[in-house]
Order: sequence, then C-alpha cells, then structure tokens
Amino acid sequence: MGKPYITRQGYDLLHEELTFLWEVKRPDVTQKVSWAASLGDRSENADYQYNKRLLAQIDRRIRYLRTCLNKLQVVDYNKQQDGKVFFGAYVEIEADDNEQILRIRIVGSDEIFSRDNYISIDSPMAKALLGKAEGDDAVVNTPKGQRLWYVNKIAYKKPDWFEELEPQTFVKQDDNAFLELQIEEVDETDVKKIQMDYLKALAK
Repeated sequence: MGKPYITRQGYDLLHEELTFLWEVKRPDVTQKVSWAASLGDRSENADYQYNKRLLAQIDRRIRYLRTCLNKLQVVDYNKQQDGKVFFGAYVEIEADDNEQILRIRIVGSDEIFSRDNYISIDSPMAKALLGKAEGDDAVVNTPKGQRLWYVNKIAYKKPDWFEELEPQTFVKQDDNAFLELQIEEVDETDVKKIQMDYLKALAK
C-alpha cells in the first residue's frame, strides 16, 4: 500500500511544527511542570495540573508527527498535471444551481490546518473533481443530494485569484487552542481507494 500524499509545503509545515514542539515548546513546559511540582501539593496546584496536561498533549502530538512524517509521500508538481485537476491543484469552481464561486486547493488530510479553502483529497468534492479539465462539470454527492459544479480555472502555482489563508499550526496557536487540537485520521481503506483513483486519473 502506498503512502498518504502531502504537498511539499504541507510537509515543511509539519516538520516546522515538530521542530518547534521538540526544541522550544516541550522544554519550556517541562520546566514549568518541574517548577510547579516543587511548590508542594500537586492536587491543589492549578499551574501544575494545567502544564502537566499541556505536556501530555505536546508529547502526543510529537509522537503523531514523527509517525506521520515517516509515512507521508511528498507529491511535487509534475508537468503531466497541467490542464487537469490532480493533487495539489488550485481550482475555481462554479455551482450550476446558484452560480456560487469556490476557490479551493486539494491537499492531504494532514495539511489543511483549519483553512476553509483547503480540502482533503479524500473529500467528496475532491473525488468528484479529480481528473477534470477546465470547462468540465463535476457531480458532487452531499448529504443533501447531488450538486453540479463547473471547473472554471486550474493552477499549480498559487494564482492571484486564490487567497492563501494562514495555516493554524501549533506555532501559530496559544496553549489553550492547542489543548483543543483534534487529530483526524483517514481510514486505511479510504486512503488506498483515493490513491488508486488518483493514479488512474493521472495515467489518462
């Protein structure tokens, strides 16, 4: 089974987060835990309890990132992708029913970082768009039924019409936000199917 995909930009962001957590944040929080523990009764010590919880979350995230980075496959731009929607593409689409315009980028599930205009390759929208060219239409299955979208524009270098939102990695978050961080994983069966669909479309 192949490795899950990630863009070069996404891989670098994950690596940056891991370096920050291991070399900067973890030592800082560890020092705070030791200091709070030295004050006495830990059960009544709010600083100790808070930082101990934060340290556990940091260690969990570090373990996840180390495992994740070893499993991911970086997908760089290839000229064969030109003119069609593949992994890493910036796409402008227009809804048939109300002419709504969406400008999105198709990436791996580990690199969305809370950006609304980044979608995972395993999403219904990405699956429907895969292999489409400008002018093609795509039927997207949603909980409310099918919806038809037209492909207006495709790019692989960030175009002027795409707004690049700030990624919400731990480097950009405060401690409270990090404590609420949820790590989503994709089922291995779904990942395999997504990869097969991608490779089939690339071969066309």
